[in-house]
Amino acid sequence: MWKTLLRRVLSMIPQLLILSLLIFIMAKQMPGDPFTGLITPESDANRIEELREEAGFYDPWYVQYANWIIGVAQGDFGKSYTYKVPVADLIGERAMNTLWLSLLSVVLLYLIAIPLGVLAGRYQDTLVDKSIVLYSFVSYAIPTFVLGLIFLFLFGYQLGWFPTAGTVDIKYEESTKAYIWSKIYHMLLPAITYAVLGTTGVIQYLRSEIIDSKSMDYVRTARSKGIPIRKVYSKHIFRNSLLPIAAFFGFTITGLLGGSIFIESIFGYPGMGQLFMQSISSRDYSVITALVLLFGFLTLLGSLLSDIIMSIVDPRIRID
Repeated sequence: MWKTLLRRVLSMIPQLLILSLLIFIMAKQMPGDPFTGLITPESDANRIEELREEAGFYDPWYVQYANWIIGVAQGDFGKSYTYKVPVADLIGERAMNTLWLSLLSVVLLYLIAIPLGVLAGRYQDTLVDKSIVLYSFVSYAIPTFVLGLIFLFLFGYQLGWFPTAGTVDIKYEESTKAYIWSKIYHMLLPAITYAVLGTTGVIQYLRSEIIDSKSMDYVRTARSKGIPIRKVYSKHIFRNSLLPIAAFFGFTITGLLGGSIFIESIFGYPGMGQLFMQSISSRDYSVITALVLLFGFLTLLGSLLSDIIMSIVDPRIRID
């Protein structure tokens, strides 16, 4: 297994190189540059040209790419033209915010989705099942920004139950209980929004697996032995239905770490998703290329993580 994992990790290197090249080329095709916003009737055109030359914007594209990828290999993603700080430091600050939001979103997602999926599968074709399926279809059909705006307006502005921006109340001292609760409190509304939108896949997977498992021979054998139906579901059906959920879990984690662009932007939450949108608006190429490369890496990591989780849940599966 360890040899296979090492092979999979090594195979990610050429994939990331190809991805980095595509990212760099597409970023260069964007109109304008970070210095375009400095152009005004009073600005010094010669000084702006000097800034572009210092940044290497007039070097051949392959020279720019080589300099960038060498820096990336050394952990240097360049400097943000907008924030005037190293990109690695900027992403590091935002990544922690996205990490905590992602963890809370995952917990809420599975707390909602697993019970609903089990109920829908166990009570197939009943009113309970149809209601849950309807809920999953509606949550899947609602665009992220629509539900986010509805929740923000209703629970944030109208009812005042949750904060409408930021990550923590500045009046609390760091590491205190009030500070930690304030951070959780600021994350709750965006996390609930993401959890509601993300339950569809888990519900449908779990429902289908439970329905299929109910007709298996080992379930009929357990029922014929007089085992109570509750134990049949908890020890046999539910356990064997977790495999696709385990596969889904890896992509859920890495997808959330990538940041929800719309949710973080709507709720004013300073994570990687919001940073990505701001960088596109300001044409901050260093941040854009670093974030897209990070999101691509997380996607590859999610695929590997899903395979590892599946092999742990079901020892019969081996990573190829």
